[in-house]
Amino acid sequence: MNTTKPPRPGDRRPILNGQRAFKMARSAHAYVRGSTVKFYEWLDAQRKNSLPDGPAIWICGDCHAGNLGPVADANGNVEIQIRDFDQTVIGNPAHDLIRLGLSLATASRGSNLSGVITAKMLDQVIEGYVQALTKTDDKHLKRPKIIGLAMKRAIRRSWKHLARERINNRKPTIPLGESFWPLARSERSEIKRLFKREDVRTLATMLRSRKNNADVQLLDAAYWVKGCSSLGRLRFAAVLSVGKSAKSNLCLMDVKEAIESKAPRYTKSPMPRNNAARVVQGARHLSPFLGKRMLATRLCGRTVFLRELLPQDLKLDIDQLPQADAMKVGRFLAAVVGKAHARQMDAETRLSWKKELNRHQSKSLDAPSWLWSSVVALVASHEAAYLDHCRNLSASAAIS
Repeated sequence: MNTTKPPRPGDRRPILNGQRAFKMARSAHAYVRGSTVKFYEWLDAQRKNSLPDGPAIWICGDCHAGNLGPVADANGNVEIQIRDFDQTVIGNPAHDLIRLGLSLATASRGSNLSGVITAKMLDQVIEGYVQALTKTDDKHLKRPKIIGLAMKRAIRRSWKHLARERINNRKPTIPLGESFWPLARSERSEIKRLFKREDVRTLATMLRSRKNNADVQLLDAAYWVKGCSSLGRLRFAAVLSVGKSAKSNLCLMDVKEAIESKAPRYTKSPMPRNNAARVVQGARHLSPFLGKRMLATRLCGRTVFLRELLPQDLKLDIDQLPQADAMKVGRFLAAVVGKAHARQMDAETRLSWKKELNRHQSKSLDAPSWLWSSVVALVASHEAAYLDHCRNLSASAAIS
């Protein structure tokens, strides 16, 4: 039983800042996941250099491996897709490839794989991505063992699994503790009003197993301590009942604040000014399974987006990459990203982008020089920043 006493609403920020710092200190790979701004600063410095100039499409903007995984649509179908869109923009698709390559390279180093394996994995990244641009079906997407296991786990999951992992309680209440904190009175009042709206009721009833006219009631809600780089923003979990029986059809809704993206974007391509609308629109282009289950709105004076968390929605855990699967994982995940990009391009644009990707390609390696040099530079800068982060955290912890 969790005995951690949750903080009062006014005391959240310093505690969340501390949690984020400790999460980023767990490993170099964890630091990469939590230091998106550093990645964008590096990208900004490369604009005048040799990165390929890709077509203007929606990109993830923070395409590290942990932001991919199984997601379900409203009909129960499950696919591996991109699953986080906080930083989505209309931008250069090469940025998603570099971010994925950096993530895989740091996971490789954390798994004690040799530099040779890392080099070959990046070769497979570009091969998988380019193949996804060429082929429109999924027959070429052969799942490596680690991905196949994640898919099997996702497909077998039920509400009981989701309740046990997310709220540690199958009853229609949220137990306060380490992961869930009490709401301020104003937050609770606004959340009650939010879940009485018709568009939110429609979102909660969209699953195939639910009646469109079913009654939706808010059973409980709490502040949700979740994520890493997003810690400190508004985030709430809400348990709903859908239909007549409160116990027969429960729904766990994620309400997350949307803030301005720091990812480099194409300034001539119009995007929604409302950040929640931007997140939802990017999701619908990149990952239709998830995007169609999302809604943009406002809460507590801020832009937020809602989505129901389904048992099948999981992130991939590749902190430890087995050598036998490393290259296959790189190829598969890059193909998933390639598919998300390709669905936004016509045939002529896909062909042109494929040619642009292959410029400056080495005769002996499949990964073009721009991808290899970018990942090498980023790994070096992030390793140094990670060690400095740990040193500063150690010093501040000693002082306190």
